[in-house]
Amino acid sequence: MPVQLYMDVHVPQAITDQLRRRGVDVLTAYEDGAATLPDEELLERVRVLEKVIFTHDIRFKALAEDWQRQGRIFAGLIFGHQLRATIGQYVKDLELIALGSEPKEWLNAIEHLPL
Repeated sequence: MPVQLYMDVHVPQAITDQLRRRGVDVLTAYEDGAATLPDEELLERVRVLEKVIFTHDIRFKALAEDWQRQGRIFAGLIFGHQLRATIGQYVKDLELIALGSEPKEWLNAIEHLPL
């Protein structure tokens, strides 16, 4: 089963749109009605939804790292700094992750993009 992605509020809509054109299952925090949730609640929300979250927010990444240290379960987090790659590069990397890996591989995992 392909990985389903969840886009944090900081992710440009262009990334979501291009991933969907490529057949990737993507849900955004805005579409989910979760755009104003605190990061901890959002990380729990994506665990319940079994989706891997993509974010540009360094504080969100730090929260996931803290959860790793505590042994708290989350569905996976992908972090990409806003200035380290183009939208096109993020789309290619996220497509590869979504279509080339399994959800169970992402439990409590954190990945940095670009790959």
